Amino acid sequence: MTDFVYAPPPGDPKILHLDDDLLVVEKPSGLLTVPGRGEDKADCLIARLRVQHPQVLLVHRLDLDTSGVIVFALTPQAQAHLGKQFEERRTQKRYIALIAGHPIEKKGRVDLPLCVDWPNRPRQKVDPVEGRPAQTDWRVLRTEGENSRVALKPITGRSHQLRVHMLAMGHPILGDPLYAEGAARDYPRLMLHAEELRLRQPMTGDALTFRSPVPF
Repeated sequence: MTDFVYAPPPGDPKILHLDDDLLVVEKPSGLLTVPGRGEDKADCLIARLRVQHPQVLLVHRLDLDTSGVIVFALTPQAQAHLGKQFEERRTQKRYIALIAGHPIEKKGRVDLPLCVDWPNRPRQKVDPVEGRPAQTDWRVLRTEGENSRVALKPITGRSHQLRVHMLAMGHPILGDPLYAEGAARDYPRLMLHAEELRLRQPMTGDALTFRSPVPF
């Protein structure tokens, strides 16, 4: 990854929901959620949002290459409440991915512990000794030629969890610059999109669902 050049897409992120406590937007692929190391990685989603909403606060992240629904808080109270919802797994997330090949089963759960692959950071790896518990539910939606479109529901929220779990199944996500190889890597972007997020409004307790159409 030494030849990586950060070239984020231009434009303001699409706002899906705005109230006194929440800001829900659609993150494009190729844009960091928060600043990376170095001035060349200062442009990011939260920096762009702060132009119009200087009080915006981080709740969770999406990988650089992943697109889709992401929520930010607008008050410290909302940030704490949302953080607890994510920590206690009271939110529900659904991702859509294109994976290489056709799984034998139509649905299942990957239950493999994950940890950072230190010599190859930022890669993660399956490690039954040092890894932290990680579970992903998956379901095939349809086959598309030699590939498959799947719905993924992470039970836990480990770094690169969906990408490593699909790789461990033998079906890497297409266009993945870290984990796919050969023809599976030769796509214009990572074919992973956060399609749906369900959570509770921090102050009212109302159940909210946010969706973003899959761009691939």
